[in-house]
Amino acid sequence: WERAPLLVRRGDPGYYAGLFSTADFDAALRRGEVQFGTHLDVTSYAEGVRETHNPSGRALPAVVWDFYQNGCSLRLLCPQAFSPTVWHFLSILQEQFGSMAGANTYLTPPGTQGFAPHYDDIEAFVLQLEGKKHWRVYKPRIDAEVLPQFSSANLTQAELGEPVLETVLEAGDLLYFPRGFIHQGDCLPDAHSLHITVSSYQRNSWGDFLEKLLPAALQMALEEDVEYRRGLPMDYLRYMGVANSDAVDARRTAFVEKVQSLIKKLVDYAPIDAAVDQRAKSFLHDCLPPVLTQSEKAQSVYGFPARWQDGGPCNVDILITKDTEVRLLRHGIVRLCNEEAGVMLYYTTENSRVYHKEEPKFLELDPEYTDSIEFLLSSYPDHVSVDNLPCETLEEKISLATLLFEKGILTTKKPLAQV
Repeated sequence: WERAPLLVRRGDPGYYAGLFSTADFDAALRRGEVQFGTHLDVTSYAEGVRETHNPSGRALPAVVWDFYQNGCSLRLLCPQAFSPTVWHFLSILQEQFGSMAGANTYLTPPGTQGFAPHYDDIEAFVLQLEGKKHWRVYKPRIDAEVLPQFSSANLTQAELGEPVLETVLEAGDLLYFPRGFIHQGDCLPDAHSLHITVSSYQRNSWGDFLEKLLPAALQMALEEDVEYRRGLPMDYLRYMGVANSDAVDARRTAFVEKVQSLIKKLVDYAPIDAAVDQRAKSFLHDCLPPVLTQSEKAQSVYGFPARWQDGGPCNVDILITKDTEVRLLRHGIVRLCNEEAGVMLYYTTENSRVYHKEEPKFLELDPEYTDSIEFLLSSYPDHVSVDNLPCETLEEKISLATLLFEKGILTTKKPLAQV
């Protein structure tokens, strides 16, 4: 499935109704928070030339719609920041993929094209929301472009060859193409196009995992095995290097065999689980915050009835007792990591809806709380009483539960207070 595009014909123009629309696009502009270059790109592609026309500052509706009327394509980045529906949609997908799910929306005038042919470093799902668009998809040109780690520069038409898929997407249709498949889309003369591209699996390959694992394995090997700390041969510069690569020399053979031996031994020092935790930590930073149901809100800090009344705050105290039943808000919103600085609990509940707008969110925990976090993870989705948390004292149990509740990580079986 990673090597072939896929076309799904819905035959239902209203299939994606409610996800995002041109009215939602306009509403986002009217909020006054959209900035050129940060949230919105104005682009065009004509006669083989791709241009970006972003002015500076706020993207005011009069300016944006004038660009569109003059044949420019509009790309809204991070639509989830402006649309609760897109936010909810992506929050579900990121759990399914186990990888960041992002999105851009593209509004293109009739008879125009906004972007040059190119390939991306993501798995792309194009959902046609309104109008229709003509797409051409081309297979990777060489093996090095199969599932690439980075996106390409703009390509020329002469570099493309024949498409492996050519189609017109209509509202309700879906088109998928893997990383490395070159693509371009243009509008037919008789209709505008609004589509949303959902992306996932960016920098989520075995190679990206090994980038985390191998340096950690080498550091551990250096600490624990004297073989990695021994000095290099004094004369290795005389017989190693590109200039000596064709020389027949026993010393070269011995040197290469020694390197191969040390690399093979690295497997014994590879902290695989710790590297997975570091990948998970990065994923949690990428994640959108969870979209809560009404019951989740009522049973979490987000529904707690603290308010200002009669000249002062009331219902402020969070009264968790040993009999309070709690559980994680969601299983995938936390990750426990043992790091050099201590035990860290990374979480997503305070993330922004704009990608990486905030720094990673974490709590530094006392090591004795590790068992309690693991207990909450293994108990999910069941509720457990605070008294059952494996802390040494009741005070510690209540303190930990209160801290996690205040961060939105825990919910209670029943609301702690009624409004």
